[in-house]
Amino acid sequence: MEEQKAKYEEIADWIKERVEDGELKPGYRIDSEHQLCALFKVSRQTVRHAISVLENDGIVERRRGSGTYIKETINVGEKEVKTMRVAVITTYVQEYIFSAMLQEVEHTLSVAGYEMQIALTNNTIEKERLVLKNILEKNMVDGIIAETTKSALPNPNLDIYRKIMKRGIPVLFVNSFYKELDAPHVSMNDKLAGKMVTEHLLKCGHRKIAAIFKADDGQGHERYKGYMEALMEADIELKSKHIVWIDTDTIRNMREDGGWILRRIMGCTACVCYNDEVANHLVALCMEQGMRIPEELSVMGIDDSNLATFCEVPLTSARNPIRDVAKVAALEMLEMMKGMPVPKAAELDPEIVNRSSVRIINSI
Repeated sequence: MEEQKAKYEEIADWIKERVEDGELKPGYRIDSEHQLCALFKVSRQTVRHAISVLENDGIVERRRGSGTYIKETINVGEKEVKTMRVAVITTYVQEYIFSAMLQEVEHTLSVAGYEMQIALTNNTIEKERLVLKNILEKNMVDGIIAETTKSALPNPNLDIYRKIMKRGIPVLFVNSFYKELDAPHVSMNDKLAGKMVTEHLLKCGHRKIAAIFKADDGQGHERYKGYMEALMEADIELKSKHIVWIDTDTIRNMREDGGWILRRIMGCTACVCYNDEVANHLVALCMEQGMRIPEELSVMGIDDSNLATFCEVPLTSARNPIRDVAKVAALEMLEMMKGMPVPKAAELDPEIVNRSSVRIINSI
């Protein structure tokens, strides 16, 4: 005959079962001592004994004045209990195309029963480091989908990424990637985007094509490669004096301090821009100086964001399939958390969206 469990053991086992079933997730508060006393019809001393057992097993932690919570990282017997959370590290949230990306990731993860935990870097390595150290110390997620921070520059945070990955937490990069890390990435094919917008201008008869690219992000370098390849294949001389390199801070100040940019692109009939935000600023800057778009300067963006539609002169742009990128990233992360292999790189193709910002000189 099976020996009857002590009441404190019944309470402890009941809570363990709820954790294993996923009803009580890491970070959740368990029933109060008063509630457990009423539920099991036992004394407060018995409840406290059960909680002490769970505390010693590393399943719960008491927080003074707040209650008792399931620990962020726990083990029940030999089985590791998942947090059912994925950290999504992104540079921004509401700005530009990031809102659509986060919506798609959240939807795909939630269908699989996972919560999305958002962390912002504001595209600074200092904030990225704080976010990563917090994840490393608390061990509070099952996986990380990260947008890189200034991926074209040396990054002192790669050591923390390596520690996280060594701990068995899968990391996947979105939009860009750090070449020094052995981790998969999902993005638009940025080189192809740069090439396609340049070829579109060439087909419209433009031969003097300037460009503005972002120097501190890997995407800017890839888009520059595509621009350069398109010109070389068309047997057009690549003139460095017409190529402008900017960074995150420069973009914010383009309208106020953009005279030097106009001087660099002077004499050109068209300009390829790193993205729609840069193109939007360039259009405004030109119009403030009395330049007509596209009659005097054709402008092309990349990403096909809302800014392309609402620009004073609606922008012809290369559509970034950002929702598809986000969905693929989330699905691959789900596979990685199961221990399944995923492609080293998944790069989705853009497509040209025609609007009003490009003048046809003569097509070829």
